[in-house]
Amino acid sequence: MPGRLYIVATPIGNLEDITYRAVRTLREVTVIAAEDTRQTRKLLDHYGIATPAVSYHDFNEAERTSELTARLVGGDSIALVSDAGMPLISDPGYRLVKAAIENGIAVHPIPGPSAALSALAGAGLPTDQFHFGGFLPHKPGQRVNALKALADEEATLIFYEAPHRILETLEAIQATLGARPVVVARELTKLHEEFLRGTAAGIAAQLAARDAVKGEITVLIGKATAPRPDDTPLAEAVAQLERAGTPRMDAIKQVARRRGLSKREVYDRLLEK
Repeated sequence: MPGRLYIVATPIGNLEDITYRAVRTLREVTVIAAEDTRQTRKLLDHYGIATPAVSYHDFNEAERTSELTARLVGGDSIALVSDAGMPLISDPGYRLVKAAIENGIAVHPIPGPSAALSALAGAGLPTDQFHFGGFLPHKPGQRVNALKALADEEATLIFYEAPHRILETLEAIQATLGARPVVVARELTKLHEEFLRGTAAGIAAQLAARDAVKGEITVLIGKATAPRPDDTPLAEAVAQLERAGTPRMDAIKQVARRRGLSKREVYDRLLEK
C-alpha cells in the first residue's frame, strides 16, 4: 500500500509556534525531507523527535524527488519541511508534490506559521486582497520591471527580501511606486521582532542609519489607489488625445480601454452626437 506525503509547516522563529498535529506527524512518519537537516534537527531535538531526516533542497531536488517518490510508492510516509514556515512558499517542494500526485500518493498539508501572512496580519495595511510575489529579482533592472508590472495592482503587495538587499529594494519601491505606505517586518516571532512603517524612503533612511541590518525580512506595500472615474464626455476625451497628436482611431481605442468599453461602443456614441 502506498505511503502518504505530509507538507508540514514549522516555526518561523519561535519554536513554540508549531501545532500538536505537526509534532505528532513528524514523530510518526518514516522519514523527514528537510531543506537543511541541521536546521531541522534543532527543532526535532527540541521536541524529542528521533525520526531520521534527509536533505531536500534546490541543488538536489530533481534527484531526491525520484528517490522519495519511490519510497512513497513503496509504502513509506514522508514529511516535507522547509527551514521555516510553510514548505513550497518560496522554497523547494513543488516537484515532490507533483510527483506524488502523479503516482496516486495522498498529499496532506499540515498548516502552520507563514511569514507572509504573519506580516500581513500585523502590518496595518488592507488585507481584503493581497499579492505574494516571493523574492524580487536580484538585478536592479529586473527588480524595477517586476514592481512596474504590479503598479496598478489593487492589493497589498508582499515580498520576501534578504537583509543585504533591503536598502536597494526600498529605493526601487520609492522610485517606481512613489510614496505609498510600506511596512518592513523583520525577525517575526523572534526576540527582536520589529515592524517599521512609513514610506519606502523613510524606512530606508532608518535602516541606513544602523550599523547593520540583520534577520529575515518581509516587505509589504500598500495597494494602488483605484483611479477616479473619468467623467469627461467621450467626444472631448477623444478630442484631447487628437489635439495631443494621437490619430483618431488610436484615440478612440485608448478612451475605450480606459472606460471599459469596446471600440465600437465609443465609435457609435460619437456618431450619435
